[in-house]
Amino acid sequence: MLTKDPSVDRTAGLPAEQTYYIIDFDSTFTKVEALDVLGEISLIGRPDRDDVLAQIQAITDRGMSGEISFTESLELRLKLLHAHRDHLPALVETLMGKISDSFQRNAPFLTEHAEHIYIVSNGFREFIVPIVTSLGVRAEHVFANTFVFSDTGEIIGFDPENPLSANGGKSQVIRQLNLDGEVYVIGDGYTDYEIRASGLANRFYAFTENVMRPRVVEKADHIAPSLDEFLYHNHLSRSQSYPKSRIKVLLLENVHPIAVQLFEEEGFNVEIHKGALDEDELIEAIRDVSILGIRSKTMVTRRVLEHANKLMTIGAFCIGTNQIDLDACTEKGIAVFNAPYSNTRSVVELAIGEIIMLIRGIVPKSNAMHQGVWDKSAKNSFEVRGKKLGLVGYGNIGTQLSVVAEALGMEVYFYDAVDKLALGNARKCKSLDELLAIADIISLHTDGRKENKNLISYREFALMKTGVIFLNLSRGHIVDIPALVDAIERGKVVGAGLDVFPQEPKTNNEEFVNALRGLPNVILSPHVGGSTEEAQANIGSFVPGKLLEYINNGSTYGSVNFPELQLPLLKGAHRLLHIHANVPGILAKMNTIFAKYHINIHGQYLKTNEQIGYVITDVAKEYADDVVQELKGIDNTIKFRLLY
Repeated sequence: MLTKDPSVDRTAGLPAEQTYYIIDFDSTFTKVEALDVLGEISLIGRPDRDDVLAQIQAITDRGMSGEISFTESLELRLKLLHAHRDHLPALVETLMGKISDSFQRNAPFLTEHAEHIYIVSNGFREFIVPIVTSLGVRAEHVFANTFVFSDTGEIIGFDPENPLSANGGKSQVIRQLNLDGEVYVIGDGYTDYEIRASGLANRFYAFTENVMRPRVVEKADHIAPSLDEFLYHNHLSRSQSYPKSRIKVLLLENVHPIAVQLFEEEGFNVEIHKGALDEDELIEAIRDVSILGIRSKTMVTRRVLEHANKLMTIGAFCIGTNQIDLDACTEKGIAVFNAPYSNTRSVVELAIGEIIMLIRGIVPKSNAMHQGVWDKSAKNSFEVRGKKLGLVGYGNIGTQLSVVAEALGMEVYFYDAVDKLALGNARKCKSLDELLAIADIISLHTDGRKENKNLISYREFALMKTGVIFLNLSRGHIVDIPALVDAIERGKVVGAGLDVFPQEPKTNNEEFVNALRGLPNVILSPHVGGSTEEAQANIGSFVPGKLLEYINNGSTYGSVNFPELQLPLLKGAHRLLHIHANVPGILAKMNTIFAKYHINIHGQYLKTNEQIGYVITDVAKEYADDVVQELKGIDNTIKFRLLY
């Protein structure tokens, strides 16, 4: 279920009845080459299994790309397989789980057009028929090779009289079928293109969902990354209103590979950049991007958003969203999601570790030992037990740090601008000034709003105890760096740990420049508070999950700027998503349009915030195209999407 391309009419109408669809099997209808899978089964227990499988794969690729003749490819593979009739049930069972995703979700198309669909394959009927008939293809419309078995059941060859066992066999089969009408071929191999080359097909679609063969792609009339793309291109009924292969995802700043995998598995067109992009670079890169994934360094400004002509949603693969102009996103109907909980534990553990290292003076002792200096002394080395920890900010990280610190025997005090319930024995301070005067150790865990810039400066350091330990693992601009340097040099702050900075390098190749470099008992880390394998894996799956829910289903639960709606799965209807400025009367206007066209509403949901309203309407599939145009034309409409 995806957004409909607004430039394309909703024509569920079908091409002429005399259109025939010729579909390949291996690596098209299924994700794999069946003979390769048969080898995995038949060669179990062989010490040279991996080597033989590699040989079979290489021969398959050479045959499919046209480097060697098909007949030669088939003969060579069968000799290596050492397969038996008894291996075929296991092969069929395995292939049932390897049907291409886009074929599975578009099974209704296969059933509806069964009269005009043919499977023409150089594979074998023994395993092809059970697979394709499970999705509605007629057995008599399957044209493929057949195995030759020995008396004891070994597969020893193939029927040489079958035209599909020889070069040019597919073209010969199509010629014999004598199909009267348009012929479209969908396949991934050179033998599929040969049907078109011989003049027996009107179009050849290079199917690349499972494998991309350059020599085949360059011959294609059209590239089909999925069956959805083929159906969309031909205005045929389909499970997705708009093919995901046409939706571009841009992921920056080396987001976790899990995120890349999740988008690619869904069939999106994914582009990756390891580093951050500056404003001009992002303006160039974001054109035609529908989904943007960033971390903390990429600034998504209003100017950037003015050039994001297709952008629907942004995912911040981190806790904060201050790097994104949320007001501009909301005005343009772009939903923003983040990961508010996924790296909490990682930041808490770093904070605890740094507190202990700093209060014990381990960093300067370690640095001295690297210079050969042995300084065994308890001077200025303390336990954390009994010390007063002051938390500035008592959100997800602050509260969890509070619990862990108490378990270590610390007294916890906190200040938050929002009234928060204290956990355990933590005590709330009435003001930031009160907290600063009490704490032996101060740790910042505030958000990145502009108002918090230089929240801690000369005045605030003056209020602190002499000898305080100071941590900032939240946002770089919250601390006035010259003021912190002054406090360290005067001995007001005897130990500091910073993971975030007002200016940070965009890539690992840039030098880190900061006045804190070289100061004693100062731990500097390169914004890695949440950068553990566990946290990044959690973020890598959490954020795409939210983005995919929004793209696929319209759900906005967890959005930082949109009204939050958790929607049911779409079943048996079309879903109309209408984003508009929050002004009175929009819902009434929409329902007037539905009534005008006698449209049956299956379900309707509305949620608003101060800026926008979000209306989701599930309607019967039968409706006039004019409905969509009238809904888009309602005053104060920001964005409209159609899902089915």
